[in-house]
Order: sequence, then C-alpha cells, then structure tokens
Amino acid sequence: MKYFSLILLTVFSFSLFAKGASTTSSINTDVLPLYSKVYDDTRDPFEDALAAIDLASKTNRNVLIEIGGTWCTWCHKMDAFLEKNPDVYQALHQEFVVLKVSVSDSNENEAFMKGLPPVLGYPHMYVSTSKGKMLLSKDTAELQENGEYVKPNWLAFIAQWKPSSTNASLSQTASQGQ
Repeated sequence: MKYFSLILLTVFSFSLFAKGASTTSSINTDVLPLYSKVYDDTRDPFEDALAAIDLASKTNRNVLIEIGGTWCTWCHKMDAFLEKNPDVYQALHQEFVVLKVSVSDSNENEAFMKGLPPVLGYPHMYVSTSKGKMLLSKDTAELQENGEYVKPNWLAFIAQWKPSSTNASLSQTASQGQ
C-alpha cells in the first residue's frame, strides 16, 4: 500500500506543478477513459492508476478503484444496476474517477494488488484522494439490500466519500491531532 500511495502522491505533485489544478463542474460520462468502463486483463493497472490520479487531481475528484473482472457475476450486476440508474451513474462519475482493475485466472495483477488491503470478495472498492491517501476499503455487499444493489445505499456512499466530504473529515482529523 505504501508503494501505491507513493505513486499516487508523486503523480499528484507532478501534475499540480506541470499543469496546475483545475476544476470541472460537469463530467461527460460519454467520454470516460476506457479504464473507467471495462475490466481488461491486458491493461496495466499501474499506468491506469497514474492516469486516474492525474485526472482526479485536475478535476478535484477522488479515485474509486473497483476490483473485479468479466467473470464476476456481481460485477455484472453492479454494472447493470448503474446502467438502470443513470442518476447514480452520473453522481458516481461526477465525484470519482473510476479505475476498474481486472483480476482473473489469466492475470491476477499480483504486483498491483500487493499494494492494497486484502480483498475478501468481488467486486471490491477502494477510495483514494487525488493526493494518494487511501481512505476506504469496501465490500460492495454493503451497497445491497436483499441481494440487490439499491439506490439509497449508493447515493449515501457517494455523498460520504466524495471529495468535499472526505476533505472536511481529513481537515477535522488533522486539527484534532494538533
């Protein structure tokens, strides 16, 4: 996890220095990066993570790392839920740069996964700030009720872990520690 955080922090620092921080108020979900749309065994998760962090820092979003694969039934159910609920899908991509990382029999992406807390089931999500601070490791079953993903749980998750909420929590934690 230290290696992953170091990569995220380095990319964030460089991107701020080289390009300056900018914001966007609306995310066009029609032009999302490929790493935000599909699990792909052939993609390099480190390269995609660098790109996701760079995009997150430019757009003032957090990064949501989604671990799963094309073989994963619950991953397909989650994608189907988001497709049927475009308001949730839009809110998710408005507040997060989604990075889908594939794990499969043909490519377990072991080096990348070593830098993250253990996964107990799939899909699994992590939330990181655009500065590389890991905030959350989450089992997506918590977004379900009676075996189905539900809108209120998703919207509460998005609201709790969006950048403005996490920045306020981090600031409060830092001031209490002084």
